[in-house]
Amino acid sequence: MAISPCGSATDPQGRELVQHGTALFPAACYLDDPVREPVPWHWHTELETGIVTAGSAVIAAGTERFILRQGMGFFITSGVLHTALPHGQSDCRLHSVVFHPRLVGGSIDSAFWQNYIQPLLAEGAPQHVLFDGSASWHPGALCAIESAWKSCAEEPPGYDLQVRSSLSHLAFLLSRHRPADRKPLPEKTLRAEERMKRMLRFIQEHYGEEIGSAAIAGSAAISESECLRCFRNTIDTPPIQYLKQFRVQRAAELLASTAWSTAEIGARCGFQDASYFTKTFRQLKGCTPSEYRKGHGPG
Repeated sequence: MAISPCGSATDPQGRELVQHGTALFPAACYLDDPVREPVPWHWHTELETGIVTAGSAVIAAGTERFILRQGMGFFITSGVLHTALPHGQSDCRLHSVVFHPRLVGGSIDSAFWQNYIQPLLAEGAPQHVLFDGSASWHPGALCAIESAWKSCAEEPPGYDLQVRSSLSHLAFLLSRHRPADRKPLPEKTLRAEERMKRMLRFIQEHYGEEIGSAAIAGSAAISESECLRCFRNTIDTPPIQYLKQFRVQRAAELLASTAWSTAEIGARCGFQDASYFTKTFRQLKGCTPSEYRKGHGPG
């Protein structure tokens, strides 16, 4: 399987289009560098777990944010809107594994699914778990995550069995030490999350067009003021700033992977004015598009 390339394309519901692993082996490992390649807000049906291997990271899941330092880890369940952000000015690296529940649980009528997967997906189950060393079982969970990642990345003989075994042990620990059911999320919170998914989807589909806060709000059938409130409460970023960040990241990906001119890339990413594109890119990346290409471009 080896280390999979990171991707951020989403479907019309804001869900990732990236296939994590294969139908036969639905798991993939990633080496995330959110300083160099920011991770956009997204969600997927798979489960995700990871460890901070360098620096510090902010793990955001729904409306909650947590600072994890080197050696700490996390688990995020299915369907949760989330991202990983660098914390502070230092480098930040994460080893993450994204896997479908059936890799561990098999079919939904199996004892493995009922005993170890269903408790993680049930209504009231925690949306995320942090492994910060505050509980005696956390070192075992962190060891299982790193073991799964290493096996997936290096592919030694029998790596698929090793990955499944490590993730199964993680699922066992999570189900055994699962905290008391959380209270059901208020209807207002659920409604806000659904609106956010719609608006993020709209931005990801139309970032190359001339759109503003009115169009973004309209995609969720809400007012501009409610749109602003949703963005600030959920991802702590105004909608236009998020749009700008998303456009620049898309431009960076194209600069690194194509031979298109910077002007064409800027236009494709919603910047019709080349000088504004350069100014905005420098503000967010610390260099001009041309300078970025020299350090990251193909060939």
